[in-house]
Amino acid sequence: MSEPYADHHDHPLVVAARRLAADTLAPAAERADREGVDPATIAAVKASGVLGATGPAAYGGAAAPAPVVREIVEILAGACCATFFVQAQHHTPVALLAAAPEGTPVREQLLRPLCDGTLLAGIAFSHLRAFPKLPVRVTREHSGWRFDGRVPWYTGWGLNDVLLLGGATEGGEVVFGVVEAREQPGLRATEPLELAALSGTRTVGLELDGLVLPDGAVALRQPYEEWAAADRPKNTNVNPAVLGVTRAALDLLDASGDEAAARTAGVLRERLAAVRKDAYALLDEVPAQERIPDRLAAKMRAYDVLRAATTAAVVAGGGRAVGLDSPAQRLAREGMFLLVQGQTADVRDAHLAALRG
Repeated sequence: MSEPYADHHDHPLVVAARRLAADTLAPAAERADREGVDPATIAAVKASGVLGATGPAAYGGAAAPAPVVREIVEILAGACCATFFVQAQHHTPVALLAAAPEGTPVREQLLRPLCDGTLLAGIAFSHLRAFPKLPVRVTREHSGWRFDGRVPWYTGWGLNDVLLLGGATEGGEVVFGVVEAREQPGLRATEPLELAALSGTRTVGLELDGLVLPDGAVALRQPYEEWAAADRPKNTNVNPAVLGVTRAALDLLDASGDEAAARTAGVLRERLAAVRKDAYALLDEVPAQERIPDRLAAKMRAYDVLRAATTAAVVAGGGRAVGLDSPAQRLAREGMFLLVQGQTADVRDAHLAALRG
């Protein structure tokens, strides 16, 4: 029997993402970049269905195949990277809760409203990659877990309903729990961070001073090395958002009416198509722990095309392109952000080596 929507471009969620991008995200992208993502935009994201793309069908999710999910990422990132990045955090808590044992209290309480778009989730655990340093220290306290320290980076404050918080114990265990994304005893947000790109994402630091999560709010406990072994390879892959921003920059070149710009776009589209094909083949056909050098090489090629496309959009736009109302400068800054988003030591070293030639 043939798969429904064998051409993922026709999948209902891809169609919904295109509509969301065209009607809501792209028209407001410059304003979101300067003034912050609007709660009304988040309401549109929730209503679109994309928040349930990866969620299990039994809990109201779409359980969409990987090509559909990647196409959604490319579409949303290319339309408004700030809004995309806020909602991108949501899919990690969905995946973690979906993988939790049936009957886990926080899973049964939150997985359905996360899948159906009732709730939007954020994440606060990238600091775990600094282990054995403990930016967020977790200790056992009665029938719960106490979190102390500082989360240096939390995206979507004031937009998210809940957040997935991670920390580590002195004994090397990671603990992930879900908490309401609001100030409360033991949890305080800093002022918004001043960023050169994606400043509209309402990104803050979180100060933790004795925040206690009950056992029922804990979604995962695991030895650090087991968690890290699964986490490390993820960022060696090409981020579809990089391809989406690249595609948006090439669309600008095509729309410029300039023949040289259009020729440049044609050449860069061929490079984009080639790296997309190679990168997605690695994701679909090769186990996650294998061919890491090939994944990193594809990632560097994707960065090269991203830099070329966003630079070309600025060059083709001339002086107008550096005005804050120009999408060209916004895409260039978004591209800069994506060069370091989710960066690990392995990725940084590979990137610097590639730049040395």
